[in-house]
Amino acid sequence: MAKADRLARLDDLRLEQESEYRTALIEALRRTAAGKWGLFDHQADRRTRAAIAPVIDHLEEIGDAVDAARAQLGLPPFDLRQEFLRSRGPVGPQAVGEPRQAQAWLDRLMAEG
Repeated sequence: MAKADRLARLDDLRLEQESEYRTALIEALRRTAAGKWGLFDHQADRRTRAAIAPVIDHLEEIGDAVDAARAQLGLPPFDLRQEFLRSRGPVGPQAVGEPRQAQAWLDRLMAEG
């Protein structure tokens, strides 16, 4: 019974951490949608990277904790984190800017609830 209780507590913690990740990501997306570049690392600029580093580090810290809990529970990696990581990095010249990309993310996340 103790193992089941431990797993239930771990699953509750995972859910809290996933919620915390989503909240932190939405906050970062709102700043980016308002015009602060760097979240998606499209420009690969050192100053921009340095400015956004605390936000990225915070998201990574939460994401690592979520994925560790998911691994212990036998669950796949956290989809929202994986999708965000895939969306970062250099893009082609025809890609939308980070503020528009952030707004599209916000619209989708708000529609999902």
